[in-house]
Amino acid sequence: MSKAVANLRTLAIIAHGGAGKTSLAEAMLFTTGSTTRLGKVDDGTSILDYEPEEVSRQITISSSFCSFVWNNSPITLIDTPGDFNFLADARTCLHGVDGLLVVVDAIDGVKVQTETGWEFAQQLNLPRVIIINKMDRERADFQKVVNEITEIFGDKAIPVYIPIGAEESFTGVIDLLHNKAYEFQQDGTGKVKEIEVPSDLVDLVASQREQMIERIAEADDDLLEKYLEGEELSGKELAEGLRAGCIAGEIFPITCGSATKNMGIQPLLDLIMNCLPSPQDRGAKAGVNPKDGSEEGRKPDEKEPFSAQVIKTISDPYAGRLSVLRVFSGTLTADSTVYNASKEAKERFGSLLLMQGKNQKSVEVAIPGEIVAVAKLKDTLTGDTLCDQKNPVVFAAPETIAPIVSMAVQPKSRGDEDKIFSSLARLMEEDPTLMVHRNDQTKETILSGMGDIHIEASLGKLKRKFGVEVNLSSPKVPYLETIRKPVKGVVYRHKKQTGGRGQFAEVHFDITPLERGAGFEFEEALVGMNVPRGFVPAVEKGINETMHSGVRAGYPVVDFKVRFYDGKSHEVDSSEMAFKIAASMCFKKGVAEAQPTLLEPIMELEVTVPDENMGDVIGDLNSRRGKVLGMDSKGRNQVIRASVPMAEVLKYAPDLRSMTGGRGMFTMTQSHYEEVPAHLQEQLVAEVQKEKEE
Repeated sequence: MSKAVANLRTLAIIAHGGAGKTSLAEAMLFTTGSTTRLGKVDDGTSILDYEPEEVSRQITISSSFCSFVWNNSPITLIDTPGDFNFLADARTCLHGVDGLLVVVDAIDGVKVQTETGWEFAQQLNLPRVIIINKMDRERADFQKVVNEITEIFGDKAIPVYIPIGAEESFTGVIDLLHNKAYEFQQDGTGKVKEIEVPSDLVDLVASQREQMIERIAEADDDLLEKYLEGEELSGKELAEGLRAGCIAGEIFPITCGSATKNMGIQPLLDLIMNCLPSPQDRGAKAGVNPKDGSEEGRKPDEKEPFSAQVIKTISDPYAGRLSVLRVFSGTLTADSTVYNASKEAKERFGSLLLMQGKNQKSVEVAIPGEIVAVAKLKDTLTGDTLCDQKNPVVFAAPETIAPIVSMAVQPKSRGDEDKIFSSLARLMEEDPTLMVHRNDQTKETILSGMGDIHIEASLGKLKRKFGVEVNLSSPKVPYLETIRKPVKGVVYRHKKQTGGRGQFAEVHFDITPLERGAGFEFEEALVGMNVPRGFVPAVEKGINETMHSGVRAGYPVVDFKVRFYDGKSHEVDSSEMAFKIAASMCFKKGVAEAQPTLLEPIMELEVTVPDENMGDVIGDLNSRRGKVLGMDSKGRNQVIRASVPMAEVLKYAPDLRSMTGGRGMFTMTQSHYEEVPAHLQEQLVAEVQKEKEE
């Protein structure tokens, strides 16, 4: 295997929104000489948060990619979104990295999104390095946050660097591994000098260093034996033990710094190189042979057959579709043809592009561990596997997250109806959590996403990239109607005589309710020849057409059976139209007698909230006519499972955010239909009647 692959590091940064993740990435770019100025999110000069929607909101909305070199070793970095609205993008991109940098705020500590990102990392078995950022800010407390990290993530997390001072007096860091101290200039240049360990920290350094050595020894049997026998472990042994423990997931090293002041960045880069794995350390990527379904791995070797996975799609109205892919084996060269094993299609492309935030530069070849982009692949989308056609393999695609917020969209310009769907389809290629569909019942176009900010940002892109503007409104609740009691012997005669040939048809129905979710059942039970059998399809069609606009409030009628057992006909005046009309009127008459009632969709919610907010959230769910189904503990959080009527949670996202100070999260799926309480039914019927009159 090549030295080049062994020197590579490919990692992502995750954090709760506002922890300074993008600022940290900008500081690394500046420190390594990849940029000539320290980009800042607050003043819009970040090269990683470059979309107009990101600049205006000062948050990362879409994962961005950059590369730099530290000590002759190339590092590829993915800056992922920290806001819950865009977590799905972060989760997908984690499939393309070998390690993770977890950023924790020195003031706010570990928040919900940090825990969610940590769970994603656990699922993918990714080694992690933790940095406590914003050590220069007021109320920064390194030890308090370390205690919080170990409480939530376990005692595998250990400080390897500790701060010198805090808040305004934060001046540097102490390397516990080598027992050295470093002081940084506070002017953003990142200049650093080695100093003596401050005398007031000597005892703290000794105790912290002892704890670190003990943790490193516990992760390696040979080191543990030496440690227990009282032998001193050398600096080399400790460094190798730390690296092995981190790669094995037994140790999560903690460091600290200030991204905006460019302090602590060099030690962080050293820690990344020393502790996070190369592609070779991660070993073969597991996949499946599409020909026979057998397990197949791809080693991170340039001599292996080519394989890669698309971890992001960027849609551009001018440049077309840009597919960002991680190479797992073999090499990829410009102007190549590859095989999409997920879609069983050949793809041809021209340039290979290395992403540097919003900028791109052409490269000739990509090796295992590198992330590159190619333009205008016809059939390839996020999650697809690209490979050598003679040696096909398919890697597991990232799981998609179901959207939780839906809005009705209407075009501002009449001519844009068709353009809405085609333009949103382009955005959905870029963002799989965005979904659009036409609700046949309410006749609305429904756009669904992860939250209000997600939908608003997507519509900002829709206007900017495709020139389509829309109005947003709360979607109509798709109520249904059903019946509660059976009625037998419902008879309706349709007779019309206007001169010449008339219309005549008579039908006899039994109408009975069915169990919830059963739909509509039609039984033809005619005996004798009172009704010619050729009119039976017209009768069923008459019911089918009428059931879509019910009797009580105009909503579709469901879960009932019509037994057509008798009727009368006229040899001249009977026709399909006459029987269709008779069936429609007989159905309406029967439903009106069968105690019609309204049904509403019930959503199943899973709400994750901090312990201290649990009472407020449960009380709020109860006020929304919700039923709490169960609760589970998850670290410092509680997961509440509840069923709630859709009408009560159309705007739940901002309400939950307000109740929990932005720390609550939820997922929501439609579960079933239940009867609307009687007092609300009258209100709904009155509202429908008022709309008709208007």
